[in-house]
Amino acid sequence: MYPQPTLVLVPGSFATTDMYEPLVAPLRAKGHTIHVLEPPCYPASYKTSSGKPPPSMYDDAKFINTFVVELIEEGKEVVVLAHSYGGIPASESLKGVTKKEREQLGKKGGVVRIAYLAAIVPRIGQSLGGFTDGNDTLPVEVGEDGWMFQPDSAATARVCFNNLSPETGAAAAAKFGKHYSACFGDKLTHNGYKDIPVSWLLCEEDLCVIPEMQQTSIVAIEESWVGTEREGRKVDITRASCDHIPIVDEGKRKEVSQWVEKILKMGGQE
Repeated sequence: MYPQPTLVLVPGSFATTDMYEPLVAPLRAKGHTIHVLEPPCYPASYKTSSGKPPPSMYDDAKFINTFVVELIEEGKEVVVLAHSYGGIPASESLKGVTKKEREQLGKKGGVVRIAYLAAIVPRIGQSLGGFTDGNDTLPVEVGEDGWMFQPDSAATARVCFNNLSPETGAAAAAKFGKHYSACFGDKLTHNGYKDIPVSWLLCEEDLCVIPEMQQTSIVAIEESWVGTEREGRKVDITRASCDHIPIVDEGKRKEVSQWVEKILKMGGQE
């Protein structure tokens, strides 16, 4: 038995792993084990995607699942933390890897909790694109190769980094990479959140995934528990006065850090 679970962080779209370093580096220094993933639809894959078939959200989910399997086969307990777009492939990825499913097979280890940070979490049969239809606030364009990019850093900053000064926000947005567009149309086929405790950091000043959209996801999760052994449970919600990416500003990042330590301490406990 491990004292605390391992954290697997699934970033938001356009984000590279180094964007999360200001958050995870101090937590690692405290002794927490944290892995920040960069699945196939993310910027790193664009740099090496020449000649390869286009990736999908399902490729992202398989990537996450494969990584988690390596950890739980060692008997480790895992908390998956998904940011923004990461909410859908993270949810999709949990088939066969939750602690509940592992225990039924007489195996140790497993995912004991999934946590969402300003995320998008659809219902079965729903895609990210369908979920966000009508909320076209983010200035995104799609290249001929199908990869999305954000041509106006200042405009992106006004949506994603609205807690920062315009100059600081634009500098942060300029670091975004490309993200493959087709994954936004891939529908959820497995709602992995149905089997385990769920935590949510609800960003109340988010202009990208607005609070009402986050609340819709929370309702979908709790409704998935109706008729199961989890019926009557509630998503563990922490509210924070922050924007969509509260890891650049030191004060906001502190709130996220405290929340991460909280969910790791909770592990699989309700």
